[in-house]
Amino acid sequence: MSDWSERRVRVGDDEITLLEAGSGKPLLVFHDELGPTSWQRWHGELAKTRRLIMPLIPGFKGERIGWIRSVRDLAAVYSHVLRQERLAPIDVLGFSLGGWIAAEMLAANPGQFGKAALVAPFGIKPSEGFIMDFFPMAAADYVKHSVADVEAVEGFATLYGPASPEQYENWEDARTECARLAWEPYMHNQSLEGLLRGVSDVPVLLFWGEKDAILPESAVQAYLRSISGSRVHIFKECGHRPEVEHPQEFLAALNRFFA
Repeated sequence: MSDWSERRVRVGDDEITLLEAGSGKPLLVFHDELGPTSWQRWHGELAKTRRLIMPLIPGFKGERIGWIRSVRDLAAVYSHVLRQERLAPIDVLGFSLGGWIAAEMLAANPGQFGKAALVAPFGIKPSEGFIMDFFPMAAADYVKHSVADVEAVEGFATLYGPASPEQYENWEDARTECARLAWEPYMHNQSLEGLLRGVSDVPVLLFWGEKDAILPESAVQAYLRSISGSRVHIFKECGHRPEVEHPQEFLAALNRFFA
């Protein structure tokens, strides 16, 4: 993570770690359920014109905040950070679990966001299919399931950095914290779909790969039905990670949306 600078902000009696890179208009970025990936092409391109601000979920690296017991609790903490740092309204980009965090914040207070881009977001129970359970398998196998074709993804082997004992430890820390926040019901909030129906006047773009083995299309369709005026960009020959499987298309669509 050498391309990020790191700082800590206090929220009440607790600390939140923020990773930051680039300069320009702030862009809030929420990482996925396994933590931040290594520095990717999309990071570098966005950082040329945007100040990327990525909070690390407590417990993924560093100390857990014990009273945070749900994704909604975590979303409330991040809303506090935005107020404290005077960042709202801010554009947001959320991946998978991070998309769910952004959606909870959007449902609670749409005014804290300018625009929201959600990449294969968890948070709503699919009406058909299911969100892949990553607890019974090795984290490395889950990462492989996240792309449509491992061999076609440049730099896939180093997606989360070197396959070191430290990396495997980080994954297990992340999975332990996910179990605390989103075990039952698994990776969704039963009331989120209804709460999102009250959201308006915030442009929302969803990203989804047509070969996503982790999140079924019905979950994305539920988001489209719930958020008035939202739309979806679907990637061909793509799994759960359009930002690494089709980075040029991903960046082009994202830049058009945030322009």
